[in-house]
Formats: sequence, C-alpha cells, structure tokens
Amino acid sequence: MDTSPVEFRTQPKLYKHWRLAFDGPIATLTMDVQEDGGLRPGYELKLNSYDLGVDIELYDAVQRLRFEHPEIGAVVLTSGKERVFCAGANIRMLGQSSHGWKVNFCKFTNETRNAIEEASSESKQAWICVVNGPCAGGGYELAMACQHIVMADDGNTSVALPEVPLLAVLPGTGGLTRLVDKRRVRRDRADVFCTLEEGIKGPRAVEWGFVDEVVSRSKLPETARRRAQELAARTDRPKGERGIALTPLERTVEGDRIRYRFVTCGIERVRGLAEITVHGPDAAPPGDVAGIQAAGVGFWPLAVARELDDLILHLRANEEAIGLWVLRTVGDAERVEAYDRTLVDHAGDWLVREIRLYLKRTLKRLDASSRSIFALIEPGSCFAGTLLELALAADRSYMLAGTREGHDGLPATVKLTPMNFGAYPMSNGLTRLATRFLGEPGRVDDLKGRIGQDMDAEAAGDAGLVTFTPDDIDWDDEVRLALEERAAFSPDALTGMEASLRFAGPETLETKIFGRLSAWQNWIFQRPNAVGSKGALHVYGTGQRSEFDRRRV
Repeated sequence: MDTSPVEFRTQPKLYKHWRLAFDGPIATLTMDVQEDGGLRPGYELKLNSYDLGVDIELYDAVQRLRFEHPEIGAVVLTSGKERVFCAGANIRMLGQSSHGWKVNFCKFTNETRNAIEEASSESKQAWICVVNGPCAGGGYELAMACQHIVMADDGNTSVALPEVPLLAVLPGTGGLTRLVDKRRVRRDRADVFCTLEEGIKGPRAVEWGFVDEVVSRSKLPETARRRAQELAARTDRPKGERGIALTPLERTVEGDRIRYRFVTCGIERVRGLAEITVHGPDAAPPGDVAGIQAAGVGFWPLAVARELDDLILHLRANEEAIGLWVLRTVGDAERVEAYDRTLVDHAGDWLVREIRLYLKRTLKRLDASSRSIFALIEPGSCFAGTLLELALAADRSYMLAGTREGHDGLPATVKLTPMNFGAYPMSNGLTRLATRFLGEPGRVDDLKGRIGQDMDAEAAGDAGLVTFTPDDIDWDDEVRLALEERAAFSPDALTGMEASLRFAGPETLETKIFGRLSAWQNWIFQRPNAVGSKGALHVYGTGQRSEFDRRRV
C-alpha cells in the first residue's frame, strides 16, 4: 500500500468529492465521489463510498461553513448520484488497509461527525440530510450526524447498518451508539435493523425512528428546502456579517522538524517521541470584535487551534511509531491571559464563539489521540488559561521548582483564567479540572478563587495542577527516566490504559463512541472472522462464503 504522507490541508478548489453551493441562508453540500479519486491506489470509490480523502474534504467543508459563512443558518447534505446516497466506507479500502489505518480512519471520521453535530447544537448552523438513494453503513452514520433526516419514499431508497451480516465488523464511527443514544431507537428494533442486509425503507423507517420523515421522490427537493428554511429561521448567526477566509495553512517540514507560525515539533525517532512547542502571542490582542475580524486567521487563538489541529492529525496518520508527545510552551503568560480575557469579553460574538469551539474540538482531539502525552513546565513557559489546558490534558506533568543553575530569569509559573472553568469541556461533558478532581469536587470551586494568580511549582503542586515538581538538581534525570520508561512499555497496553484513565466521570455519546472504538474495533478489526484469509472483509464481493470461528470469546 502507498505510504506517502497523508495531507489534511485542502480547500474547495481542490475538492474531488464534494460541491458547495449557497442560496441565501441555506448551503447545499453535495457528495459526488470520484470513483478513481481514492487517497491510495488499489480500490475504486463506487456508489459514493468513501475513504479518508473523502472525509478530509468533508472536514474542511464543515470548518469553512462555520467560519467563512456566518449568513448560513442551515446546511442541506445530499448526494449528487442519481440513485444512491452513500454506500459507506469503501470495503476494498478497508480490506487492504493495516489495522492502525482502519482505526485511525474511524477515529477521524467520527470526530468529523461530532463537528457536524456541534455545528447544529452550538453554532446554530442546522444540518439536514436528504437521503435520495440507498444509504448504508457509514453513509447512514453521516445521515445520523445531521439534525434532521428526510428520505425518499420510492421503493428503492433505504437506510441500513449492514456491517454485522456482511462484513463481520461493526459500524466504525459510532453508528450503533447514535442509533440508541441519539435517535433513541428501541433496542429490539435496533437489533432487527442491524442484522438486515437490505435495511429499512418507507414509513417503517419513520415509525421505528431511523429517519424523521419520508416523502415521494418528486417532493424531496421542496421538502428539504422547506425544512432548511424553517431551521435557518431559528439561527442566531448574523446575516449581514462577513466571514473570515481560512487561507492555506503555512507549514514547513525540514527533516524531522515541523514548523508553523506558533507551533513547532521536533521528532526524535530513536527515543520515539515528538517534542511539541506552542508559542504564545507575539503582540497584545485586538481591542474589539472588529480587530479580531481584521486579524482573521492571524488572530492568535485561531492560529494556534488550526496549527495544533493539523499537527495532531499529521502525527496520528504519518508517525505511528512516535508514541509519546511532549508538550512545552514558550512566551508571555500575561499576553495569553489577555487573549483569554478577549475570548471571555466577546463570547457572544459569532466569530469568537467559533474560535472557542474550534479550540475545544482541538483539545478534544488531543484527548482522544492514542499517544502518551507529557507536559514539561519550565522557566519561560506560558501555561496560562487556554494553554494550561494542554498540561491538564497530559497524562502527567513535570514542573521545574525554581530556576536552572546559571540561568537568569524567574521560576516557572502556571496561571488559571476563566477559560479553564467551562469553555473547553472534554468528551465526558466535564472540564479538565472537574475530571481531574472528580474525587474532590470542592477543589474546583476553590481554584476559582485563584484565577489570575501566578503559581510557582510549590503552589501548583499543592493545588493539584501538576504531577511532579523536581528541582534543578533532579530535573534532567527525572524527566529523562520518565520518558525512557514510557517508551519501554507496550504501546497496546498504554493505549488501553490511557483511554480508560482520561475520561473519568459520566458516560456521554462521545465517550461511548471513542471507548468502544478503542475496545471493540481494535479487537474486532484484528479477528480472523473479519480480516483473516477467509474473513468477511477479504471475501466480500468474491462470491465466496466467509468462514467463521464459531467460538464466542
């Protein structure tokens, strides 16, 4: 299989598989997958089936609709193929992919679905899915990510999750969970549905809760537009504002160094780690919303979100053997705090809301990454507010007590801002502070009284904000041993351990999806019933029957 690096940066003029059109407050996003446009050779994307390349374009479209088009209150998602909506993830692609590729593909796909759901719920940009042909597997999962599903009642169009009977796997991006947790389909009906290759169509699909309405094919466009107009009328997105262009993200790669404007990464292959440094702002924040608008993608919080998001995706897809990410920050903590005040003071503005939500999504992507994450807090760092979330997301953090011998300057400090108390909830619905202190809920309220304080290592350790606080004598050895120890453990064991420890507290739709993706899909995707020489993924479409090991495990 082709092993060239996956590129996540794209733009509409480069799309192969999607078309965007605009009509007043309504956008139409049309899926028209180019059969010979796969990200890797060896398969054709027939029947609007998709691979990672299709989803990369979808993710870009979701971002642009939110940032570049404040006037859009509703998005109609439909197919450009005459008699098919979407056949789901491409089976040939899955059959030839490595296990890691399949799981990473499923994770990114689901994060994109989550972004669509957040667009409807938080950005007030409602998504309506128009199912105009058979809609199966990941195609139906895409439909379920939308707020409202309208389906053609024509005797041909159906919705289905046929992975169990056809492929011996599960809907890989949360299909089963969305079915019962989001759409609240009865368990017995869901059981029947998930074992039917042909799926369900017509009025029964509405009665059982799989879609919201069915109409004749001739009425489908009219109905879709009416629903879009109704939902667009409820938005609080501004009609007269201009969006900001998501201009191409600048990135340079020189050997094992990756550099953006505010984020840099150095890869140490022998040690199996990536050292990621986020740089603080180089100027004071704009004084008002007009200034933020004028700054555009150069506005520091938005620039950091875009750069860190791209880096995380790049490392996930292209650096599988780099299992430990070490996070540092460099800069002026007071400037970071000033930007946080701007994000708080203008939280009601549509653009600031989008920037905050983007930061939230990026931090969630960090949480859900199957990599060990350590934070190193040293003199000159700026782990304040939004950037402190990086340390709180880490599996453990080390903060230098005092200064380094022979170095001038002040000791390292950390600082809380109001952004640490609700702006960036994790997938469990709790802040990272609330998750951290699940056993001491009063601690979070106490910490609110310390907003704006510069806390040195002793104070941060007493407050529970960092894990270890070695002094200069012990720092180098303690950090080195910790990194070497982590690199020596089994990556499989670490992935399971980290996923189990990061999301304490209540279960949500997202934690169920990612937990089951880590467990069920990791297991099922490696079983011979699915991927063996006579497993369902390999013999699909050949006319041969799958051979299953009948033992329940």
